[in-house]
Amino acid sequence: MEKSITLLQLIKDSFACEKQDIRTYSPLALAYIGDGIYEMIVRTVVVEHGNRSPQTLHKTVTKYVNAETQCEIYEAILEDLTEEELAVIKRGRNAKSYTTAKNASVQSYRKASGLEALFGYLYLTDNVPRAIELLKLGLEKTGRVL
Repeated sequence: MEKSITLLQLIKDSFACEKQDIRTYSPLALAYIGDGIYEMIVRTVVVEHGNRSPQTLHKTVTKYVNAETQCEIYEAILEDLTEEELAVIKRGRNAKSYTTAKNASVQSYRKASGLEALFGYLYLTDNVPRAIELLKLGLEKTGRVL
């Protein structure tokens, strides 16, 4: 039986990316890639729920891809994280960013950055199933349904 290749491995192989030590990535670099992974998961679920206009899709996705919702998910999943995941999420939260959210408090923005850093870390360590599990758990705990 062939082992299926992950998206991450396909990207690395296709573009001859050199192996990097994940511990050397800044928390803001992890949050940068994690933002995209988080949004990709949410967009995928929203699109899979049915064909709708791009405007409707965008409105639905933005309910989940914003600092306030991400802050709620951050708080909801903290007790379910491993020690390693907790260290990553805290590093992301404590990183000094030079940007701020338009519609969120600094505290919410930082927690959202922590969650994004965790998603970036999970993606770059080839553990997207755990990212999906945590997002689903966070949504359930906050009473949100995708």
